Amino acid sequence: MTSDERLERIEHLTAGLAEERRKDREEYKTLWRDTQRQLNELGTKVLQLSEESVDITIKLREADSRLEARIHQLADESRAADQRLEERIGSLVSAIGQFLTKSQ
Repeated sequence: MTSDERLERIEHLTAGLAEERRKDREEYKTLWRDTQRQLNELGTKVLQLSEESVDITIKLREADSRLEARIHQLADESRAADQRLEERIGSLVSAIGQFLTKSQ
């Protein structure tokens, strides 16, 4: 093989390597753009989920407050019903006592 042939072969190999590097650079740029796009989409979704989480938290707190108010209302009604029942039982016991004393 002559020096010219060797030089041509080296130039051919060098051109092939340069072409491969160019393709690699293009592939890396494409991958980088895709990665950046995916990161941007991910950031947008995280922000959206965060906003939804805040909305849900607010709704849960409101529901909790309504439930607490209802529990207090029912407790008050129950105490009032217990008081009325206690008074009725007291009256009944007193009436039975009076009835028994009269019957003897």
